[in-house]
Amino acid sequence: MTSGPRPARRPGVLRRLAGASLPYQLLTFALFAAGWELYARQWGGLLVPTFTETAEATAELLGSAELWRAMYVSNQALVLGFGVAVVLGVPAGIVLGRFRTLERLTDVYLNILLVTPMAAIIPLLVMSVGFGLASRVILVTIFSIVMVVVNSRAGVRQVDPSLIEMARSFGATERQIWTRVLLPGALPAIMTGIRLGVGRAVTGMVLVELLMVSTALGGLILEYRGLFKAPLLYGTIVIILAEALLLISAARWCERKLTGWAHTMTARNAQ
Repeated sequence: MTSGPRPARRPGVLRRLAGASLPYQLLTFALFAAGWELYARQWGGLLVPTFTETAEATAELLGSAELWRAMYVSNQALVLGFGVAVVLGVPAGIVLGRFRTLERLTDVYLNILLVTPMAAIIPLLVMSVGFGLASRVILVTIFSIVMVVVNSRAGVRQVDPSLIEMARSFGATERQIWTRVLLPGALPAIMTGIRLGVGRAVTGMVLVELLMVSTALGGLILEYRGLFKAPLLYGTIVIILAEALLLISAARWCERKLTGWAHTMTARNAQ
């Protein structure tokens, strides 16, 4: 009497831990913290605080109203600027990827935005717009919109032309080609551009406050630097980095939810 196929054995706890990325990330962080602590105690001096001092200063900042007021002011420019970048950048990238004539006319301007040092644009914004919220929103938009446009354009280009021809042969209209072929096919690249644009937007948010107007988070950084309060300075930077990582993780989560089918198809093709 032959027995049926045996059920697949689940991997053990150690194997599951070895295959996960979190233990390696925690180990890397522990080594980084230990190296930081040793370096600061031996050679840091006044300007480089220890890891424990930075952690204490970060906790102190999180409990202060001054930090949250600065976060509110800074994130106004971040939310508005990045929102404008997504609303304008995604359609622009899709249109440029679809119509090559428009792409040839505008490609030089995208290249200019990619290679121009953004710090050089700040004096122009100050002279034309002023020191208010509008100039900060514009700079955040300029920082992030390039990534959104370029990746959206690349996503449309990656769509197999045979799919478009097949849709046309079955009588699909231009609108149906956009909604049924181009947009779904370009969605993974669009979400990648949004995720990269988030990081660029945070960079623009801080840079404009450091170089143009000493306000909000940039003002705190300049204040703590001028007063040689190194733990608070490092703590502010840690909080900014944590916010950027949280935003990028949220964008990556949305990317997985919206484009999970693309990863499934890639895995099947690999098999």
